[in-house]
Amino acid sequence: MNDELTLEDALEELSSAEDFLDYFDIPFDPAVVHVNRLHIMQRFHDYLDKSESLTDTHAGNDDAMAAAYKALLERAYQDFVESDALTEKVFKVFKTHGAQAGFVSVESLLEG
Repeated sequence: MNDELTLEDALEELSSAEDFLDYFDIPFDPAVVHVNRLHIMQRFHDYLDKSESLTDTHAGNDDAMAAAYKALLERAYQDFVESDALTEKVFKVFKTHGAQAGFVSVESLLEG
């Protein structure tokens, strides 16, 4: 982790799942991240949302916040090492139950 920037500033500089994993010194398999990067980051975001008290508990303590963020990101990454996107159902498209009935004819698209 870079000690020159605040945690908030450092996180704003990160743009990819690999950047986040590298920043928090989390070893990762590039193949797992390549296939699941969006799922991992969404799961990390979901874990952060569920840990709203995290900000209150560790406000002003970048080291404690970084440790908590690292634990949540590591957990999110491990979810996809041990499972897959279809099983984890991070995004709404995977949560839809059953076939979606619906038909749109070409003619109805051309009307208009």
